[in-house]
Amino acid sequence: MSKRVRVRRLSVEEGRQLQRIVRRGGGKTDKSHVKWRRAVAVHASAGGNTVPVIARLVATSEDRVREMIHRFNEEGMASLDP
Repeated sequence: MSKRVRVRRLSVEEGRQLQRIVRRGGGKTDKSHVKWRRAVAVHASAGGNTVPVIARLVATSEDRVREMIHRFNEEGMASLDP
């Protein structure tokens, strides 16, 4: 069994930015929709949800969710941009 993946502790500003993106929605462009899905995944992880739950939430694979979380942990908010 693999180690549980979780997003690192968010700064206050990162939390606010994620909430803004998640509440605003995916927008009309493909790029904004991708950014929204990534923000939802990171926000859900910060909220304590597991990878399988997040994968169902954003309709993608568990491996992709793990990749998003690892990338966010390394790059921060820049990782959300397509």
